[in-house]
Amino acid sequence: MKRRNFIKSTSLVTLPILLNGLGVSAITRSAFGGGFGADNDKALVLIQLRGGNDTLNTLIPLDQYANLSKARANILIPDSKVLVLEDGVGLHPAMQEMQALYKDGYLNVIQSVGYPNQNRSHFRSTDIWQTGSASDVQETTGWVGRYLSLNNPDYPKGYPNAQYTDPFAITIGSTASETCQGWTSNFSIAYNGGGKNGELFEGEWDNIPPDCYGTELVYVRESIRQANAYSAVVQAAMDKGNNLSSKYPDDNQLARSLKTVARLISGGLKSKVYVVSMGGFDTHSGQVDNADVTQGSHAVLLKTLSDAIGAFQDDVNLLGVEERVMGLTYSEFGRRIKSNASAGTDHGDAVALFAFGSCVNPQILGQNPEIGEDVRRGESVPLQFDFRSVYGSVLIDWLGASEDNVKEILYDEFQYIPVVKGCSSTAVEGPHVDIESFQIRLTPNPVLEEAQLSFETEGGYVRISLFDELGGQVGVLVGRDFSKGQHTVPIHLSRYPSGVYFVHLMSAKRQSTKRLVKS
Repeated sequence: MKRRNFIKSTSLVTLPILLNGLGVSAITRSAFGGGFGADNDKALVLIQLRGGNDTLNTLIPLDQYANLSKARANILIPDSKVLVLEDGVGLHPAMQEMQALYKDGYLNVIQSVGYPNQNRSHFRSTDIWQTGSASDVQETTGWVGRYLSLNNPDYPKGYPNAQYTDPFAITIGSTASETCQGWTSNFSIAYNGGGKNGELFEGEWDNIPPDCYGTELVYVRESIRQANAYSAVVQAAMDKGNNLSSKYPDDNQLARSLKTVARLISGGLKSKVYVVSMGGFDTHSGQVDNADVTQGSHAVLLKTLSDAIGAFQDDVNLLGVEERVMGLTYSEFGRRIKSNASAGTDHGDAVALFAFGSCVNPQILGQNPEIGEDVRRGESVPLQFDFRSVYGSVLIDWLGASEDNVKEILYDEFQYIPVVKGCSSTAVEGPHVDIESFQIRLTPNPVLEEAQLSFETEGGYVRISLFDELGGQVGVLVGRDFSKGQHTVPIHLSRYPSGVYFVHLMSAKRQSTKRLVKS
């Protein structure tokens, strides 16, 4: 196609422009609609695990092993093979590199992360995680994109400029991540680590028609101009950058992506967010090898993840940029507690997240999920932490957001979670507290009509919510201030059908989830 015809035929709706590996997505401009400070040299690496990772065979709650063995006998990892992190919890045996990172203080684990009214559709739940929205809200922007848009509302017009010379975000691949979609454009460019980049033809700027077509043509050409400018910056960083680790596996695509990220950062690229991904986690069947449950498709995936993260952390340490780089995994949901007859697991709810880097809080946040003796077919790991609180806490402590920023772009009931600890934080403000678990007692359990919930609090606001076994929020039972001390509140279940429920307590400093069975 001739260059002039290419410009004329380009669609407004989506324009992924790729040349020798560098691209920019000009996503449809939305009618809906502080960026990261230029002096903030921190970089956040997001790793998407596409398909929904099985948390219970990744982060194995050893103190629940007896009941787990009843619910998933055909896939459960033998307790003798589990790589212990702390008493009562350990990793899949394929994750040796991540166990080593935890022991060396480079790994943070966040238990049971999800959102109220879990959606078990891959597409919708991925949208929710990438936009940082409630499950009943159709958001058109990504959570990173909204934060960037706060202080860069005119983007992409006027970018790059003297203050912001580099792309704000990089997606390793051919399509810019929706996580970075801002009010008017995507803040991420797509880059696949290709060779030398040429320059895209921008078209002729004279005789642009004074109508809607002309307006959109100007937008397309501005996007191409920006791609050309960023192309030179990224290529310069690749040429200047380096990799020092010898641990990168040759046959590991995620490792290759992270290797590119490390090289760009070492080459001086000032991008604040890097998005990489790996698929294959939709393990409905053949999750394990029938002859050896420590092997199989899930083991391969977890080894790929663990080896890639281990090599990347080794690289940034050797490159001397370890205090500038932090990583965070996420997946659209976890899997159900009960395995299926095909040696697999079906779509579930909450999932464990891993944060890694020299500045993360090296501990396990939250409690092991409670596994009952009588796990029902649809039951899954219940929510402990809202994923938006994880995002918000990282924005505050790593990328310099204020708590007001977080509440504006995510949600009002933000709960600070100490994911980052150990290096100088860039936080502007925020309730920097350690998070603990409520000690909960529910009696009777099982219950016919009314249970008594007993808990102790340091005082302040406490929200008590009730969830069903499918992750649906049945209702908020209590939401008020409590005085310091021991409290007991009734949980009325007479109007609810028999089944499994989860009582979730959350305050500014504590959270817990307790399983409750109605007979």
